[in-house]
Amino acid sequence: MEMVMVYTTFPDWESAKKVVKALLEKKLIACANLREHRAFYWWNGQVEEDTEVGALLKTTVEKWKELREAIREMHPYEVPLIARIEVDKVNSEYAEWLEKVLS
Repeated sequence: MEMVMVYTTFPDWESAKKVVKALLEKKLIACANLREHRAFYWWNGQVEEDTEVGALLKTTVEKWKELREAIREMHPYEVPLIARIEVDKVNSEYAEWLEKVLS
């Protein structure tokens, strides 16, 4: 089992919770951490500033492609960030829990 984390952002708490709960129910992720932050970005030729909810999703490399597609289908953004972050090392107890939850 190889763990990866996936990072994405949402426009609000409601959409973040809705998508995360669906991903948990589909067993595509074992856990998620949500955090509100200020976002600054280019959109339609100008700099925008807004509040977003960042989601750090924990899963396995085997679930990556299915997870990416599920996020694309459910995500409210026209151009969502879906970034896979490789995990070099993780403690064995957490890795065992992750594998158990997602099997």
